[in-house]
Amino acid sequence: MPGPTAIRLVVVDDHPLFVRGLELLLPRMTDGRLEVVGTTGDASGAAGLVSRCQPDLVLVDLHMPPPGGIRAVAAIRRTVPRVRVVAMSGADDPGPALEALRAGAEGFLPKSSEPEEQLPPLLAVLEGWAVLPAPLLRALLGSARPAPNGLDQGERRLLQLIAAGRSTVEMAEELHVSERTVKRMTAALLRRLRVSNRTEAAALAGHAGLLAQ
Repeated sequence: MPGPTAIRLVVVDDHPLFVRGLELLLPRMTDGRLEVVGTTGDASGAAGLVSRCQPDLVLVDLHMPPPGGIRAVAAIRRTVPRVRVVAMSGADDPGPALEALRAGAEGFLPKSSEPEEQLPPLLAVLEGWAVLPAPLLRALLGSARPAPNGLDQGERRLLQLIAAGRSTVEMAEELHVSERTVKRMTAALLRRLRVSNRTEAAALAGHAGLLAQ
């Protein structure tokens, strides 16, 4: 997480009034902890802007003209893998939000959120958490595939740790392996479960009843 300096934020949204509101309100409502360093209403240029600005966080509106917000999320993650991406939408349909998570977004916020309500979830994303509203989490759980029966004891334990929200460092300590090994094991587990990220893996674990074991 950034230290005392402001958290640098890029906004990808084609609604100028909404973007201008974020530029004005977020620094004021967060005592300068969030600073909007770049904006664009062009989804196709989002990855280039993020590469130039090198922000800590990117907010992406999912409902934009082609190529659209979901492709913008994927392009940003390919171009600047270290950056954290949070999807946003003013619609209630969970479908695009789930697609954004599969494309690499670490979280989702409704555009109806008040500026002062946005700081805690954005800080949580910077700390490595996935941030999802309860209705979206329920939709994600409902769409999760059943866990494969062939997971060995080590894989099941790793999945339980992921579902518990443990960091890479914590999992390494728990499993008595290096952080590099945890990353390798996690990547292999995600491939085996046919999911794209830890968020989907956690939902799958809950759906399969592994959290209580």
